[in-house]
Amino acid sequence: MASKQMVHMNQGQGETSYAHNSSFQSAEQNRMKALIEAAVVELCSNTTTLSHGKVVIADLGCSSGPNAVALVSIALEATHSHFLQLRQPPPEVCVLLNDLPYNDFNAVVKSLVAVRQIGEPVVVTGVVPGSFYERLFPSGSVHLFCSSNSLHWLSKAPEDLRMKQIPAYDMDENVRRERLPVVAGAYARQFKKDFTLFLQLRAKELVPEGRMVVSLGVIDKEKLDSLYIPVHGPSDEELREIIQEEGSFSITEMRVHDPISGMDRALLTPNRMVNSLRAAFEPIIVQHFGSPAEIMDEFVRTGEKHLSLQRSSQVKHARSPRVMLVVSLTKA
Repeated sequence: MASKQMVHMNQGQGETSYAHNSSFQSAEQNRMKALIEAAVVELCSNTTTLSHGKVVIADLGCSSGPNAVALVSIALEATHSHFLQLRQPPPEVCVLLNDLPYNDFNAVVKSLVAVRQIGEPVVVTGVVPGSFYERLFPSGSVHLFCSSNSLHWLSKAPEDLRMKQIPAYDMDENVRRERLPVVAGAYARQFKKDFTLFLQLRAKELVPEGRMVVSLGVIDKEKLDSLYIPVHGPSDEELREIIQEEGSFSITEMRVHDPISGMDRALLTPNRMVNSLRAAFEPIIVQHFGSPAEIMDEFVRTGEKHLSLQRSSQVKHARSPRVMLVVSLTKA
């Protein structure tokens, strides 16, 4: 079973590192820009929310590499631009980056140095190690939460599958199809439990009328691996239902889009796509199976073969099995 201690991206700056293989995540962050800017404008226009002249911005699941400060940088620039247009002094801004303790925070801190060099607004920065399925900040202290490509990670893989010894992915295709509703249902229930808790925790930590902008992958439920990876991609209807049932937030806007739209498809080679998956999942795969070199070499070979076959099919290539959701929420 995967645990939060082992869920982290490949560290460092090497060929298989997350920093070197996160162009998909970077593209997704760029698509969040408009919603983050709109949230910042609404926050800065609310005199009650900014009654003390300070803004606290937090990124949940920042990971490492060049993307670690992308979302908070968008928020900082939007804050500065808003008050510059008003010809008013900007508020003091505190930027906090969160991820699990085994994240490469050495690289994150180096990225924060550049953020702190922004002259105005005044920027105070810090890192907050811990799971976003736990309390991270004092009550009523954060104005804006951002999170990109993180919330599809569950707090844990479904325990009922392990208890019943039901594999997430069976080699027998007929058996796999029969078990698919059971496996998919188990992951959906775990996601609902985790995301409901996430909303409740963030509602406590946000100021009144605080904002949250998040994105997460909606993945094909048949693309489950042969081990219990704690990942679930909900449908937009599923996500909307959980948010409304929990009740702490209202949905300001929800967008669904193709994750590779706007990218040069000629550069999306099987090798590059497999390396992106490797950067995200290698720590879990290695801990589960051992023998890192042999296992990951086979992972790359199998992945490239599968993606090459998929690209050769015009039908499959025309329709991506994965989309991305971006949701802007306001604390009720």
